[in-house]
Amino acid sequence: MAILLLLPLLMLILFGYAISTEVKNSKIAILNPSNDAITNAIVDKFVHSEYFSVVKVIHQPSDIEALFKRDRLNMVIVFSNNFYENLTHTGNAQIELIVDGSDPNTARIIVSYASSIIGDYLSEKSTFENIPFQVTPQVKLLYNPQMKGAYNFVPGVMGMILMLICAMMTSISIAREKEFGTMEILLVSPLKPIHIIISKIIPYFVLSLVNLTTILLLSVFLLGVPIAGSLFWLILFSLVYIFVNLSLGLLISTLVDTQLVALLISGMVLMLPVIMLSGMMFPVENMPVFFQWISQIIPAKWYIIGVKKIMIKGLGFSAIIPEISVLLGMGALLVVASLKKFKYRLE
Repeated sequence: MAILLLLPLLMLILFGYAISTEVKNSKIAILNPSNDAITNAIVDKFVHSEYFSVVKVIHQPSDIEALFKRDRLNMVIVFSNNFYENLTHTGNAQIELIVDGSDPNTARIIVSYASSIIGDYLSEKSTFENIPFQVTPQVKLLYNPQMKGAYNFVPGVMGMILMLICAMMTSISIAREKEFGTMEILLVSPLKPIHIIISKIIPYFVLSLVNLTTILLLSVFLLGVPIAGSLFWLILFSLVYIFVNLSLGLLISTLVDTQLVALLISGMVLMLPVIMLSGMMFPVENMPVFFQWISQIIPAKWYIIGVKKIMIKGLGFSAIIPEISVLLGMGALLVVASLKKFKYRLE
């Protein structure tokens, strides 16, 4: 009844308020060696646009790549030297848009927004000064120059599959013992609750390794998504994520009494937030603040970010420290909660 009554309300709220095809608050940086009246006016247009958030002004081209790796930028706008002089004397100047192409859909949209802002301003300037300005932004895509969609959806699908499969597998483990009446044997045995929980995790952990191996092989050899970073760190990071999801399934299992309810919660209830709020399909930055806060507690969000850093951008372990720290903290909390909710006596 709870699913029947609450799920439609949850879907309506998510689709009505949280889900948007627009891309807003994209993080951008500016490289403006010319620093003249026109370039400053264009930068001001970006500052006051709802679609962009200027987070950094850089002074050296060598800082661009490091900035992408460190600050999760969406785009860097680079103005040419002597921009105003070239534009007024020849009617032509150069602007380069360096974009993170790991999410092709977002990259296309923000390039369109940026080109529109630049074109509208120069068109007004050209009409006012009666000079035919001709500026066509040059676009450079990082990490995914071919704009392959698989580079974006493979990390998201990895996060969704591992979360749903792992949570569903372990959610029925203790619930099955309760439903079949074999929990009495476990309770009268000398095993401690932590031993029972660990013993429930281990076999599904091994099965999850098989799933992870299959997913990575299909991603690389069938979908053509390369592993640009370290395979070791990718697997280690994935193992931490698997442990978190197995722990989540165990917590669900300790809270319910039947396998059916456990499957409904781990399948239907978890799937909607993972798809909608993890950043898998829709940028989290576009959502209202409330849903952005909700997304912080979804393990898949942190896993997708970390996988993109290692697999697509080729970054090392230091780049995923925030994500792996959050996942380790979630795993510890879920194990402690499972122990607290574990019933030592049957009702």
